[in-house]
Amino acid sequence: MQQSSTGGTTWTSPAPDRPWAAAAAPDALPVTVPVAWLGRTSTEDQQDPTLSLPRQLGNSRAALPPGWVIVAHFYDVESGRKDLDARGRSLAHSRFKIPIPRDGGIADLLAEAEHPDRRFAVVICESIERVARRTYFGTKIEYDLEQAGVALCAADEPIVTGRRAKRATPVLTRRVKQAVSEWYVLQMLELSWDGLVEHTRQGWNTGKPPYGYLAEKVPHPVPARRAEGRTKHRLVPDPKRASTVTRIFQLRVVDKLGYDSIADWLNRDPDHYPPPEATRRGATLGRWSGSAVREILHNPKYTDYQVWNRRAMKQGGRHNDPKEWVWSPRPCHEPLITKELFDRAAAVARTRQGSRSGAGINHHPASRRSYALRSRVRCDMCGRRMEGKARHQRLYYACQPNNHHHRDEDWYRVHPRGLWVREDVLLGTIADFFASRVFGPDRRAHLGRSLALTSASAKAESCWDERAALERSVGALEAKQVRLIRSLAAGAASGDDQQGQEAVDPAHEDRFREAIRKEHANLEQRRQDLKRQISELVNPPTDDGPGDPALLDALPEVGLRVDRCPETIQCKLYDAFDLEVRYSRPREEVAIRVLITPDAAEEVSATVRTWQRGGGRFSGLIEGADTTDRSGHPTRSLVLGTPDGIRTRATALKGRRPGPLDDGGRKTRAAYGMPGGITKRLPLAENGPCAGDDA
Repeated sequence: MQQSSTGGTTWTSPAPDRPWAAAAAPDALPVTVPVAWLGRTSTEDQQDPTLSLPRQLGNSRAALPPGWVIVAHFYDVESGRKDLDARGRSLAHSRFKIPIPRDGGIADLLAEAEHPDRRFAVVICESIERVARRTYFGTKIEYDLEQAGVALCAADEPIVTGRRAKRATPVLTRRVKQAVSEWYVLQMLELSWDGLVEHTRQGWNTGKPPYGYLAEKVPHPVPARRAEGRTKHRLVPDPKRASTVTRIFQLRVVDKLGYDSIADWLNRDPDHYPPPEATRRGATLGRWSGSAVREILHNPKYTDYQVWNRRAMKQGGRHNDPKEWVWSPRPCHEPLITKELFDRAAAVARTRQGSRSGAGINHHPASRRSYALRSRVRCDMCGRRMEGKARHQRLYYACQPNNHHHRDEDWYRVHPRGLWVREDVLLGTIADFFASRVFGPDRRAHLGRSLALTSASAKAESCWDERAALERSVGALEAKQVRLIRSLAAGAASGDDQQGQEAVDPAHEDRFREAIRKEHANLEQRRQDLKRQISELVNPPTDDGPGDPALLDALPEVGLRVDRCPETIQCKLYDAFDLEVRYSRPREEVAIRVLITPDAAEEVSATVRTWQRGGGRFSGLIEGADTTDRSGHPTRSLVLGTPDGIRTRATALKGRRPGPLDDGGRKTRAAYGMPGGITKRLPLAENGPCAGDDA
């Protein structure tokens, strides 16, 4: 600062290398320094911008040296911990009547600072933490302004203007304040987090009670807050809505309905199943929606435990990973469902993801057909759900891994590029299974024989051929590895012999060695994959037993061919039995699994009675049905080939036609495993090729 002969202060344009200082000028010519004011308040719900921002402006104006004038006002109502690219985009300031003209936010200030015709030469704020709550972004903004020739000053710091003024101590003071500001915010966040975790562990609810519960208010334990009327609350069942939650989980687990289907079912009787009310005023729909049903099915608070941190509210409300959820160590309120029922509902979500409920064609305008086994057929090699496809007026289920999404999976190296199986063949095999093993008179006998086949000796015998084939493949890979090592050694020896005769290109030799190493590593990976498969065959997973075989007696004995029923009847039966079909290309068979429960038996009986009242028009009787061809051989599919032979078959099958699955020592495997469930592995029941590989 320079004093004139009249006692006043003289200011000139800032020097290019020190924009905060004034250059020497005649004392008789007073000059005004234009200043831009920068303000910020954190959030609109925790602070009052109509008070905070005018206070910041007043303190900044009072700290200005004589001759400095504020000509522009930039301020935001947002968090100072945001990334710099996200700063200045909030519109929260428009919700308040702030008595300060606004020229923009911090993004507008930085943009104008880059222009040569900017309106200001200095930026001032109340304190440096108003610029940013993170030291990195605070120093970056300061650096960018300095590079543009604009000084950044703070009202609570000395404003150094002399050309030779000392800056070391002011810079140190500013950096310490920025570090302390960032530390303070982090400490408050950590303490707040720990407080909410303890709040949850003690069983207190956070936020609005979920649908089906009411808030039991308890006076706040802190006297000052209790005097303000604040409370804490626990969850108690809502007598009008609690039963609706239980019913929603039953529809999901037992009937396997989708979110929208459950919502439609509840909307049939809104008086008995009252729809939820939104937290925001005016957002209530007055009816059930699929999103409301999904929120209930994904909320673990109904299991009598208190849970917090399911969503990241500061990141748009996205769902956090369940590993990040905070659970109370013990039950805290009356449950509306059991933990087992909640887990089963979550399992339904994983198996039904992307699949709708009911039968018929999808509502999408491009849909032309429906698939009776939609979401029920899985590939046994990868465990993924097979999708329906149509080729030449035939319906198929295909498994086609994606190179970009699945190449890191363990099964990808041994999985063919495409597996196809015809729908009509699957339906015929499933119909035979239901006719003989579910609705047939000899079903108990079939169950007994299948249980006998699941003994340890039977399992070992059934997987012997597959294990032998895998071991042969391992031996072939090991032989290739030995040959590669010999080639590598021979290449090194020849290089030594030629060392004195002629020059060898080092780059060519390095490429040769690297190619052999990569091929050897690839063979080793394939060998390990095959070894893992052999280990799984030697140590197969144990079954939990067949459950209660008496549940078979609760089902009616009827000559029902499910493949001849309308698709609506088929879907009802498949849903009741929780049908799952797994197609195994290496073993050329399918595994059919059904789950029989008391509820399923009752529902199936009702569906069959409905069919019988209609005169059984949808199905033919199975008594006396001929299951052999004219030569007396049982009809079965070889599960080989491709849709109408339009693609190349697997190389191993060229030039020969495989024999039937029950010939040559290869046996059909059967297993009963799930409690109350039946699993049967069968060859597909139709003549001719029906499935194949995409070569």
